Amino acid sequence: MRLLIYAFFLLSVLFAKPFRVASYNVENLFDASFQGTEYKAYLPSTHHWNKKMAEVKLNHTAEVLCDLDADIVALQEIENDSVLCALQKRLKKVGCNYPYRAITHKRGATIQVALLSRFKLGKQRELVVNPSPHVRNILEVEAHIEGYRLTLFVNHWKSKGRRGVESKRIASAKVLQKRIMALPKERAYLIIGDLNSNYDAYLSLAKKLNDTKGKTGINHILKTLSHQRLLTKSDIQRAEKGWHYNLWCELPFNKRWSHRFYGHRSSLDHILIPASLLDGKGIDYVNHSFRVFKASYLFTKKGYINSWQLKHGKHTGKGYSDHLPVVATFDTKPFLPSPQEIPIEKERVGTIDSLYSLTQLKETMVLKDVVVVFKRGRYGVIKQTPHGRGIFIFGILPEMKEGKKFDVRVEEISTYQGLKEITALVILKEKGRVDITPFYASLKRKRQNEVLRDLVGSYQKGYFYTKGQKIPLYFRKRSVTPKNGTKIKIAYAHLGYYKKLQLVIYSKKDFTILEK
Repeated sequence: MRLLIYAFFLLSVLFAKPFRVASYNVENLFDASFQGTEYKAYLPSTHHWNKKMAEVKLNHTAEVLCDLDADIVALQEIENDSVLCALQKRLKKVGCNYPYRAITHKRGATIQVALLSRFKLGKQRELVVNPSPHVRNILEVEAHIEGYRLTLFVNHWKSKGRRGVESKRIASAKVLQKRIMALPKERAYLIIGDLNSNYDAYLSLAKKLNDTKGKTGINHILKTLSHQRLLTKSDIQRAEKGWHYNLWCELPFNKRWSHRFYGHRSSLDHILIPASLLDGKGIDYVNHSFRVFKASYLFTKKGYINSWQLKHGKHTGKGYSDHLPVVATFDTKPFLPSPQEIPIEKERVGTIDSLYSLTQLKETMVLKDVVVVFKRGRYGVIKQTPHGRGIFIFGILPEMKEGKKFDVRVEEISTYQGLKEITALVILKEKGRVDITPFYASLKRKRQNEVLRDLVGSYQKGYFYTKGQKIPLYFRKRSVTPKNGTKIKIAYAHLGYYKKLQLVIYSKKDFTILEK
């Protein structure tokens, strides 16, 4: 009998298949029944929310999950078990069966977190962060996979909107970490879900949300960070219990996003793994398998995430979710490390000048003592020295005010129609204010990404004429473009580049009409 059991076990290991685990914030999957806890936009017969709209939303969610084809899916923003059951039935109807489900039952809460699984589920419990119905519980579920047990913690932490300060996310992180520390050391588990935090929250957390002196739930409480450096998989393999590796770190910087808000990319959806999924025993992570699911229909023609759409306050029946799913693969075969797992002890320190010799960054670069010389909305220019090169920033951070000095980490650069620009960076240190007057240039120094001021001349058919010189002039707000022949005084202009050098004026306040 023992030989038969052993033979069965051996065969199950030999023929074991990798399995996929995903997380998806479905953006308010509600039914058309009145529960009394709905958001106003989802009350029956208001905002055009009705049975037909609920069916469309259900179908769209099922479409994504069916195409995603993960074996376990953590879900956020599910109204209740009735809706989850309806989704489960719809998936089965279209040939994407998930026999097992779990969901939180927070009383008075508008939305819950849930789980669908092709594997049998065992013990379930809810971790209560706060009795308030506005603070979501964490779902803990055991999945039984080929004779092994995998514990999943499904999260949906407080958002950053509506006074979503970091202490509220830290509260969720502390409850979760306390539970993790109570688990056996060898227990395989996943932290998964919408944590409403970037993977590098310790650097990217907005000042207005920082009520914890820089301490963050995802980095400091869940321990994905040590000595101001995100941990690698090799770090985790040597770490004590309670430390975690964030799978976002596997992707290039320009791909680390699953959500966009007013053009700002963010990594709110996470899968965090402990040492027990990298130890070669039982269930392990399949190296470099983490991905963001980016089916073409999840994007609009303009490239935005195709979220569930309301027009003039009415549901249109179009769109999916404002989040993209994230997915990773696991196996009962041992984790296989690669050379990329070697930790980087020191970051490369460079200069703005050196960025002009690169087409893309293979690793991050630290720029010390950069000064914000110019800022208009989401656009800015920084320099390190008055006579050194300047560089354009697309998506400059709110904290980067004109005249302030910083140490920054550049994570992504690009060249757009000839214009060299930084497209992703984080602040490492703020270093006070400086007088930026010496950092302005004149037309004698004709190189891109300089900032010029106090120029007098005339505008004629897209050109600026001054002191015998002619240079293209572009107004970002075309409605403020003066008539041909108008004499103007330019207070501030960016010497940009779009196939050729051009002066760029961003605001009506940056020039004055002298004569028409």
